[in-house]
Amino acid sequence: MTSSPDSSDVAVQSDLPEDARQWSAKLRRGAVSALPPGRLLPDRQPAYVASWIYVFGALTLGALAIVVLSGMVLAIEGPTWWHLSRVGLFVNSMHLWSVELFFFFMVIHLWGKFFMASWRGRRRATWITGVLAFVVSIAAAFTGYLSQQNFDSQWIATQAKDGINATGAGAYFNVLNFGQMLMWHILLLPLAVGLLVAIHVLLVRLRGVVPPFAPDPGDLVASGAAPAGTPSADRTEA
Repeated sequence: MTSSPDSSDVAVQSDLPEDARQWSAKLRRGAVSALPPGRLLPDRQPAYVASWIYVFGALTLGALAIVVLSGMVLAIEGPTWWHLSRVGLFVNSMHLWSVELFFFFMVIHLWGKFFMASWRGRRRATWITGVLAFVVSIAAAFTGYLSQQNFDSQWIATQAKDGINATGAGAYFNVLNFGQMLMWHILLLPLAVGLLVAIHVLLVRLRGVVPPFAPDPGDLVASGAAPAGTPSADRTEA
């Protein structure tokens, strides 16, 4: 009868040279190198992050969390519940207004980052994923209106079908088909939004939060914050 190795034996075996060549060890080293824990979960942020313009990204994520949670409840209970039950009406309203706040915060976040040129410093992918998340969210909100099963959703569907059919997309995206629109709204589009948001947040962690523009030395001299003759600063970023 053989005895199981103790923890010290396992630790020694994991340090053997042949273990370092295994695919699991290579994958672990590659993941730690590409996604350093210190960048993914930093203890501190730069001082400029205290500005209010940086808050709207976090507010967008908070609103999105409420959208997802309330949407899960609505998907479980179904249209009859959210139309006839008082609790259902409340959850439906919370879902709607959290979507409104989501877009409100996201638009401010996008415009703020646009004027800050947030694609600086190898952050192009961060900006692109944010814009794509906004575009896909519009489609998700549109299918949400079509899934309400009331007069408003019927009116929106009949008004939209001609325009969508004119593009040829109506063969795959039939706005008059409630089942198809519901599946787009609760499955496909939320997955796309969630994936884009996850990649966006991951890139923010890896590349860091975009800093504000450096102040113009001429403005500092004019305001008295810097002495005359201050050399011009390089406003570009690697």
